[in-house]
Amino acid sequence: MIFTSERQILESLKKKIFNPVYFLYGEEPYYIDTLTAYLEQNALEEADRDFNQTVVYGRDTTPREIIDQARRFPMMSNYLLIIVKEAQDLGNIELLEPYLQAPSASTILVINYKYKKLDKRKSTYKLLSKSQDTVLFESAKLYDNQIPDWISDKVRGMGFTISPGSALLLSEYLGNDLSRISNELKKLMINLGPGDPITSDNIEQNIGISKEFNIFELTKALSTRDAFRAFRIIQYFEANPKQNSLFLVIPMIHSFFMKVFLFHQISSESKNIVASKLGINPFFYEEYRTAAKNYPPEKLKQIITQLHELDLKCKGVGLRDSTSYGPLKDFTLQILS
Repeated sequence: MIFTSERQILESLKKKIFNPVYFLYGEEPYYIDTLTAYLEQNALEEADRDFNQTVVYGRDTTPREIIDQARRFPMMSNYLLIIVKEAQDLGNIELLEPYLQAPSASTILVINYKYKKLDKRKSTYKLLSKSQDTVLFESAKLYDNQIPDWISDKVRGMGFTISPGSALLLSEYLGNDLSRISNELKKLMINLGPGDPITSDNIEQNIGISKEFNIFELTKALSTRDAFRAFRIIQYFEANPKQNSLFLVIPMIHSFFMKVFLFHQISSESKNIVASKLGINPFFYEEYRTAAKNYPPEKLKQIITQLHELDLKCKGVGLRDSTSYGPLKDFTLQILS
């Protein structure tokens, strides 16, 4: 059976409803690890684990050995739990097919197959997808613009709240590594009470991302043509280059102005439709509307060309010191003058 939601699988597991086979695969390891960890910690009672729970790694075992383990009977327990971690290193995954065709009802076999997709044309996938005994789950990598909403949902599920701006700030500075984001969120929540909001102050104190000097404050300053604030932020970046690398800053400014350019073309649409097409939270709609008022399409074409040149300079093309923030200052001066 194909499942598309990690939450749906967890709800079933919490009710102690187990399938003989869990094949968890895909490019996003977070959900695979989360489901595997839950089964490892909860499928069996603690007293039953010594004799009935086995964890092996793909590089250290073979399909034949896994089948032999899975065919055993549990000892004084309802289930035998076999977990194969890093199964992408197993090789010849199709050699498991004889067992997958008729898995043991008293065994829970968990295949943790990370960083890869299954070839849907192959017999293994077809067998797994049609089997009523199997939970088949693809853990797909999220797009960058999906991360802020994922953070908001994650925080809400943990009993807290976070503003769209703070969620976006975290997503851009922590990237799209869901495991890393989850760990940082746990740190943030240590000193919060139930239902408390995660604020920019919390983020600055616990993660070190400045609430005043970050890329979003820079694009906001550029959108309102606030030259004084824009240059203050760039000076802060220059003083803290490790946290504010030009390789991160310039692409994000480019992305911002590309969206402003697109805003001009779709501005007649409703707020929610515009936000959806731009890939932003509706919370930021006004910022883009303000920027569109301050930068007409012809000006934006020039800006995007300048940013392309700035990106090349950042990569060392035509510039002796590619780490210098001078060209970024020159660019800012040109577009705000």
